Amino acid sequence: MSQLDEIRMQVMWNRLISVVEEQAMTLLRTAFSTSVREAGDLSAGVYNAKGEMLAQAVTGTPGHVNTMAEAVLHFIAEIPRDEMYPGDTYVTNDPWKGTGHLHDITMVSPSFKGEELIGFFACTAHVVDVGGRGFGADGKSVYEEGIQIPIMKFAERGEVNRDLLKILRLNVREPNQVIGDFFSLAACNDVGHRRLIEMLDEIGLPNLETLGAFILSRTHTAIMERIAALPKGAWKNELLTDGYDEPINLAAEVTINNTSVDVDFSGTDAMSRWGINVPLIYTKAYACYALKCVVAPDIPNNAASLAVFNVSSPINILNAERPAPVSVRHVIGHMVPDLVLGALAKALPGKILAEGAAALWNIHISARPVADAQGRRAEVLMFNSGGMGARPGLDGLSATAFPSGVHTMPIEATEHTGPIVVWRKELRPDSAGAGEYRGGLGQIIEIAPADGHEFDFSAMFDRIGTPAAGRDGGETGAPGKAMLDDGTLLRPKGWQHVPSGRKLVLHLPGGGGFGDPAKRTEAARAEDIRKGYVTEKK
Repeated sequence: MSQLDEIRMQVMWNRLISVVEEQAMTLLRTAFSTSVREAGDLSAGVYNAKGEMLAQAVTGTPGHVNTMAEAVLHFIAEIPRDEMYPGDTYVTNDPWKGTGHLHDITMVSPSFKGEELIGFFACTAHVVDVGGRGFGADGKSVYEEGIQIPIMKFAERGEVNRDLLKILRLNVREPNQVIGDFFSLAACNDVGHRRLIEMLDEIGLPNLETLGAFILSRTHTAIMERIAALPKGAWKNELLTDGYDEPINLAAEVTINNTSVDVDFSGTDAMSRWGINVPLIYTKAYACYALKCVVAPDIPNNAASLAVFNVSSPINILNAERPAPVSVRHVIGHMVPDLVLGALAKALPGKILAEGAAALWNIHISARPVADAQGRRAEVLMFNSGGMGARPGLDGLSATAFPSGVHTMPIEATEHTGPIVVWRKELRPDSAGAGEYRGGLGQIIEIAPADGHEFDFSAMFDRIGTPAAGRDGGETGAPGKAMLDDGTLLRPKGWQHVPSGRKLVLHLPGGGGFGDPAKRTEAARAEDIRKGYVTEKK
């Protein structure tokens, strides 16, 4: 390939990324659920005809993008090629073939240029409700957690499956939002397909084969160079999490060899009887994300860059078998990067950030009027984040969702969706772990039912009993706390009640510090006190 051809292919590669970014922005702009349009809990990507991911949108979460990379292959295995037609869209929320729990809807659409199948577009989004017990850890099996949609056709030749819509409408609490999001997902793939065909016509390519081969070969060469530069060997790490009613220990061994980086989760605690289990497809997604953040953060995420990471586990909480309950799989799943990074810190001392809050402090609220009062019922979902761990050379980011990368919904948008009032949402002083570089701060959040209302809420919290550890001499971050405004302590997970007139008070955990606190500069200490991050010198 000539230098001019290589430049041309690189331009087209960038163009392809812009195609999938527009695909994702279509979903953001048209989605009904606040978790999608405000928080960006979604992903989008384009695949070749074999189902290999060529490009992903910048917008999106690792848990969605990296699971979708594998999920598309499940769609191809389930739906025969001779039953794929232009205008088709396929759907599932199977936790073991999609993205780990029933609330995530994955749609895959074949992309045809004329009569030739040239690739696939896929997208995923978290919807507000899928029926069952609701979004929470209280289910005893996946059958209690909501409606299960096997891999099937949402639309065939452009005709939507109306029977599926009828089943959905009768099985979810917010049918208009959920069905609206289904159409948004389908539109997202449709936009991607149209832009791809326009691009191929403009540059004179019949399909994605030449461009796809260029993308994957260049990516493979680049990431193999990064692996060659890593130290070789095996390193282990363990991490304790709160669990549901008792702590759960996670264990990992990271092995770096000449051609791959392997992660094995042997030694991790057994599956839980509660809905905090993690299907392996989701565990893989976040393990790969952690590895890639260290090994090759600047190399595009596609089938070639993911192929060098091998993730395995016996049956345990990080490799849960059907029909285990998995609704809140993200809480344990979001701990996987800290677990893996802890092992890598032994291989690359001084180069890995400290532990952070990790798991989102999601709150699913089911609000209703009190007896004999006028009002409305609503399902409200909030995403909230504690502090990130401090980094080598930099303080941790406060109230930032790592590793998921989702945004916090604006208070105005959240209050608009249901009868609740958010009275307080601010950074939590003294929550960051001390160090030469300070951890990120958590938050303090107060939420109350609107006048004449009460609500049940699903707690999905961690780092209450097991705070984020510091790195290289840094101190732990402050643990979290959940309570009512009268001081009543609440459980970190499970459905609980907030009566009319009371407030739910959340103290989100802070991130661990990095390095010896005695080495923090006086200027940085003074700035922490001036900003109120620290209330007294330590």
